[in-house]
Amino acid sequence: MVAKRLLIMFALASLCWGGAVIAEDLSTSGNWVYFSDTVMGGRSSGTAERVNVDDRAAIKLTGNVTTENNGGFIQVRREIDAGHASDFKGLSFKAIANGETYYIHIRNGSSRLPWQYYSASFQTSGNWETVNIPFSRFERSGSFMSKSLKKNTINSIGLVAYGKDHQALVLLSNLSFY
Repeated sequence: MVAKRLLIMFALASLCWGGAVIAEDLSTSGNWVYFSDTVMGGRSSGTAERVNVDDRAAIKLTGNVTTENNGGFIQVRREIDAGHASDFKGLSFKAIANGETYYIHIRNGSSRLPWQYYSASFQTSGNWETVNIPFSRFERSGSFMSKSLKKNTINSIGLVAYGKDHQALVLLSNLSFY
């Protein structure tokens, strides 16, 4: 009985630190899937891979983003269990890149069509920087979606390079909910 109580106390302690709930590092877990605008006839190309850089595990997205033939994006995305983000206020991660603006796309219960998502941008530099994006900053991609992101129905998170012709090079690490 004492061992069972200790096990429960240890499990609860591992979930909380300093009064805040700790979320798993989403950049090192789950199945990240790469895709580009070629699924719709575009001509962007790239790759995504798990790497270790500066003693940290990261997701690396690289490629050529081109708006040719109505294209303009490359993306790496992973699924999230609905309800997983319910107790959190936003996303936190570390990023290093080539100075371009990149995007986090969140899909949820309102994202029924492939081009529906909630988006927030972040600016990069050649140094690792911590980025915190509250859920309230994510904007819907279309008018047939809920105006505000409903965090309890989040089902995927994507790292995206899009919107203009450029060479993408971005690494994302320590992605978690806060």
